[in-house]
Amino acid sequence: MEQMPYQADTDRPDLRTAEEPAATPHPERTPAVVSTDWRQALPLLTGARVTLRELRRSDAPSLHAMLTTDEVARFINPPPTTVVGFEKFIAWTHRERAAGNYVCFGVVPEGSEHAIGLFQVRSLEPGFGTAEWGFILGASFWGSGLFETGARLVLDFAFDTLGVHRMEARAAVQNGRGNGALRKLGAVQEGILRRSFFRNGTYLDQLLWSILDEDWRQPTFPDRGEIFH
Repeated sequence: MEQMPYQADTDRPDLRTAEEPAATPHPERTPAVVSTDWRQALPLLTGARVTLRELRRSDAPSLHAMLTTDEVARFINPPPTTVVGFEKFIAWTHRERAAGNYVCFGVVPEGSEHAIGLFQVRSLEPGFGTAEWGFILGASFWGSGLFETGARLVLDFAFDTLGVHRMEARAAVQNGRGNGALRKLGAVQEGILRRSFFRNGTYLDQLLWSILDEDWRQPTFPDRGEIFH
């Protein structure tokens, strides 16, 4: 999801920030929640050494530090440029989740209280039949195994709870790490979207990937080899 549904110009100081819902207490590690009224609040999704949860305003400083480096942000639309901008982004994710359009999980490593990355899913049609997902992690956590665990948790949630039938992803052709991750997860490359992503003054080609619900639920899908993180 390189063309983010959130527009970074909403971090302008003249735009009002909606009141943030009260943060959900952070409990001890428990099995992942498989059913939820997700429009009211996202569940905790837990796996080996990582928890995925609703973003909190207190995550803004860590997200700003982790996701605004050139190395991380070079293949996505520019993220917010300030901590205040990330606070407004977090409030926006809550509004869009409540409206039933979009979900955003913060990636919290074991032993940490704050998010260092994101998994996002947005509906491309009413009811999430077709959806698009994207992911971003701070560079210091690449190769840690957090992506593999988090990606599977999010896909399970998308297919089992959101009711997604077809999950799409787009990644710039030059984004070898992102495309490698999608391939290893079992996504099918469907084609090239020519000059479809504008970044740093240049239009880039993107690869279009998909995973179907019936594919994901097959016991042998995907090949559980090593994943690029």
